[in-house]
Amino acid sequence: MRPDLKPPRRSGPEQPCPRTRTTQKHRGHGPLLQGRKQHGFGLVAAVFLIIVIAGAIAVMWRLSVTQSTTNTLSLQQARAFQAARAGLEYGIARSLASPSQAYSSFNLEGFQVVVIYENSTVPQASVPEEGRDLIFHRVEATATYGSPGDPDYAYRQLTAVVEGL
Repeated sequence: MRPDLKPPRRSGPEQPCPRTRTTQKHRGHGPLLQGRKQHGFGLVAAVFLIIVIAGAIAVMWRLSVTQSTTNTLSLQQARAFQAARAGLEYGIARSLASPSQAYSSFNLEGFQVVVIYENSTVPQASVPEEGRDLIFHRVEATATYGSPGDPDYAYRQLTAVVEGL
């Protein structure tokens, strides 16, 4: 960079600009910018655009990850519901076949299904028009996948009460 050999301008009476021959100050004609062009505005705009585009890409990536996780959890919850429903149907069939309190546990495609079924009897004296004892079968089925705290943990519990003979 070469040194500026001109003495600095002092405040005082306005001197005319050598290029425009007026005393008004125009852009780029002041004492500090005289003879120099402004550069770098395009660089600032390009950096700004890069930052904005990078931010938009980061937001879209985060939304994509969130949506994927939500879809996976929704699918796991639907599978847990169907596993609990299968356990409920199994428990109803077992309870009607052998009317005693029981407990069953089995795996169904990665889901741990626990079925508890118990019976209760309402004596004939409570229901005289029926002429027989009423038996109620209460079945509870629980399906779990993983353990609490896992990202893909799923849990469903279904209960049914069935009247039988």
